[in-house]
Amino acid sequence: MAKEITAGMVSGATEFSDAVWADVLAAVDRTYADLVGYQEQLEAKNAELETMRSFLTSILASVSDILIVVSRSGAVEEVSSSVTARTGQPREGFAGRPVAKLFAEGDRAALDDAMGRAARSRAPVTLEASLATPEGGSPLELSISPRLDERGRVTGHVLTGRPLGELRQAYAELAESHDELKAAQALLVRNEKLASLGRLLAGVAHELNNPISFVYANAHALERYAGKFETYFDRVQAGASRDELMRLREELRIDREMRNLREAVAGARDGAERVRDIVEDLRRLSSDGTGEMVEFDLVETATVAANWVMRGTKREVEIVFSGAPEVIARGRPGHVQQVVMNLVQNALDALEGQEAGRIEVSADAAGGRAVLSVADNGPGVPDELRQSIFDPFFTTKPVGQGTGLGLAISHKIAEEHGGALRLCPAKAGACLRIDLPLAEGRA
Repeated sequence: MAKEITAGMVSGATEFSDAVWADVLAAVDRTYADLVGYQEQLEAKNAELETMRSFLTSILASVSDILIVVSRSGAVEEVSSSVTARTGQPREGFAGRPVAKLFAEGDRAALDDAMGRAARSRAPVTLEASLATPEGGSPLELSISPRLDERGRVTGHVLTGRPLGELRQAYAELAESHDELKAAQALLVRNEKLASLGRLLAGVAHELNNPISFVYANAHALERYAGKFETYFDRVQAGASRDELMRLREELRIDREMRNLREAVAGARDGAERVRDIVEDLRRLSSDGTGEMVEFDLVETATVAANWVMRGTKREVEIVFSGAPEVIARGRPGHVQQVVMNLVQNALDALEGQEAGRIEVSADAAGGRAVLSVADNGPGVPDELRQSIFDPFFTTKPVGQGTGLGLAISHKIAEEHGGALRLCPAKAGACLRIDLPLAEGRA
């Protein structure tokens, strides 16, 4: 009986031992599998880390601007190759050094203060500081940005700097380009203005020809009157009798010619004054309008410009002037005349082939601004084109009949005057309105 009990216990222990060992072996297998997985993950992370290290190293080696990474205490952690190139020191010698030591002594306090402000505001801070180099200080425009961890805490700073010499050169080139652009724009305005004047040459020639012909004809009449008066006074000087002088006076029609003489003088004077006025209008119209802003009468300026455009057309179009008799604005009259000429010319073009064409030019002061509108009773501006009419080179005219610059230049001129050029509501046709600053005390 005892032998049977002992044998059973041994058999049970063996079965228990086999189960335990099976569990242990399974746990070892799982642990090994986990270790293999961890090893693979570790190798992947190491590869990723090495890739990131190579990436950061290539950035630090290739960046041309100054780049310095510092800890929260202000110790250097990394620098770009541009720092070693400018300072002449090996890259390994920067780690752990106070970043302030890399800059001129006079800039260190400002640098520490800027890093403090960047840490407090969590925003970049910009200042000028000189990097210490063997040749002396190298001025930089330095930007200091805080480094934040995933919890938003400041762990250090990143300093990036660009040599001020390069920046100043870039600013100088930008200023030069801006000046060239302004000059090109002024030339463009002038060329467009000359193109508008070219369209008026026929009307100008006609306007000048009439008064000049009048003066010429009166000058011939004066010459004829002078000959008769000389004949009569020669006989007076010779002592001719009263009867002979009376007869000669009647033959030469001296009394009538005396009256005609006054009319000829008045006519010649009127013709000369008309030529003077035309030349004065042309002079004002062709002025480039550059220089300082001046006070001028918008009504008079618009009237002169609009009348010149109308002189150059052979179409039967009625032009009406309405609004205030005088609106004193502030600006460049020559440029404003160009705007009015463009608007009136566009209105004329819109009325091509239309009977009973009508253009209304109206000026007034409204809302503290000088306002001028040019409206026509043409077909108007389609809705799909209203956003495009002020774009440069946009035109609905056939090729060779328009540059598409008139409204674009006019819009730019209005902006330069502190005003605006826009389409205004119209029951029929199109209406364009420009507003300008009023002269002081004219509101």
